[in-house]
Amino acid sequence: MYKNVKALVLREVRYKEADRILTLLTDTDGKLTARARGALRKSSRTAAATQQLTYSELTLFGNKGRWSVNEGTVLELFPALRSDVARLALGCYFAECLEAISVEDQPDGAMMQLGLNSLYALDRELCPAEQVKAAFELRLMCLAGYEPNAAACPVCGRTEMEDPLLSMADGAVFCRACRKGSAAASALCPASLAALRYVISAPARQLLSFRLGEKELTRLSDAAERYLLTCTERGFSTLDYWKKVR
Repeated sequence: MYKNVKALVLREVRYKEADRILTLLTDTDGKLTARARGALRKSSRTAAATQQLTYSELTLFGNKGRWSVNEGTVLELFPALRSDVARLALGCYFAECLEAISVEDQPDGAMMQLGLNSLYALDRELCPAEQVKAAFELRLMCLAGYEPNAAACPVCGRTEMEDPLLSMADGAVFCRACRKGSAAASALCPASLAALRYVISAPARQLLSFRLGEKELTRLSDAAERYLLTCTERGFSTLDYWKKVR
């Protein structure tokens, strides 16, 4: 059986002498695994289309529940990522997060769009890398069902807070008076809280249409990262590497 899919290559692993085993995020089947035979050979017609962090149109052949790549055409290569080790590392972190959250046989157009838009913004340097990272992390958690309650303090009901705290365990933003002594919380500020609220509700194409100062962005970035790590209950080797090379 043959099928055509549009896919973002989340991961590639060398197999035998010249094959690649791919983890794909597809438009029709969610996450799936496919083998690209001979993709590592110089003469391969699928070499470019099966590289990690490439968005491609692929023809897959299925047999007994296994998929192999028959043909491939590159739709977006994100070339600037491959010439900058820090941006490449961050892009690989996005891919690792998508692989961890996405589900086989459950297509999620919003999740794929988030991944592609984030890689595009990173590739084109549309805004600071930390801003792309924070928006990606927060929006991904919303899509995964972990949207933080940021509208008002759950205890006193205040919407305007001078010293807000994002509680990791509760998935909610508290004012400091109502969340005293919490170690599992990240300090925000009015500007970073406004940005967090924006990321939660903004249209996909306008997700990065906010601006923060350096200190405010650092607070948002730290909170978003801690929240994702708490919700997923795991670490990411690509995140650790990005922190070393950025």
